[in-house]
Amino acid sequence: MTTEPLAKPAVLVEGVGKTFDVGRGRSAGTVVALDDIQLSVATGEFVSLIGPSGCGKSTLLRLIADLDQPSVGDIRVFGKTARQARIDQDYGIAFQQAGLLPWRSVAANIELPLELHGIGREARQKRSAELLALVGLSDFADRFPDQLSGGMQQRVAIARSLAESPELLLMDEPFGALDEMTRERMQGELVRICGETGAAVVFVTHSIPEAVFLSDRVVVMSPRPGRIVGIVDVALGRTGDRDDDLREASTFFASVKAVREALHGIPAAAITGVETR
Repeated sequence: MTTEPLAKPAVLVEGVGKTFDVGRGRSAGTVVALDDIQLSVATGEFVSLIGPSGCGKSTLLRLIADLDQPSVGDIRVFGKTARQARIDQDYGIAFQQAGLLPWRSVAANIELPLELHGIGREARQKRSAELLALVGLSDFADRFPDQLSGGMQQRVAIARSLAESPELLLMDEPFGALDEMTRERMQGELVRICGETGAAVVFVTHSIPEAVFLSDRVVVMSPRPGRIVGIVDVALGRTGDRDDDLREASTFFASVKAVREALHGIPAAAITGVETR
């Protein structure tokens, strides 16, 4: 009898810590940003990181993305080192600011990663058209960033992060600068896109309702040095199937309460669905 090998996690973080050197001369010292982070993200899973400002959420995301290196510990992305995963373009990344090039059209911004990696013009245009349809912006291919609203610019940024069909998206507060109504619409767009692409997501946010609406699991982090103090399983069905009606469901409010209590340090034993590390 043969068994299928278990799929490698999209992200595996083992014993990771990050220390920064600060100051100079007599005022020199160190700041411990992250301490003993243990986290696994399954393929196709949506995981949010939440915690107080300065707890190391964005630092952890940058380490996964190989934009910085851990002081101790190990990070694997689909079984590869973070550096190799970056070289192989195994993930897409989106930040709070869309970061679009103002002199390039919407389509040309989406095509940029493909162009940088030598993909031919016809293939780039075909992929750009597919992604514009996916994010609902097919009629805006020839527009420029300053002709779009903030929410539309973020949709272009998400489309660009998907250009090379990554199996993992790393997102650092991509909706943080948007008004509440636009933010909720973008959350709905993101769950739809994730449902259609099947990509795993690691998502940094300060918003508890946003984390619950989007996620399969919410990872709660402590004030600096950042540690994982709880993981809330969000039992709200498949991420890609969620809609705005869910925001009024009792199960939604229960998950919001569980995350809030984990953030406030209520013992995990008193919170349903919370796992500690």
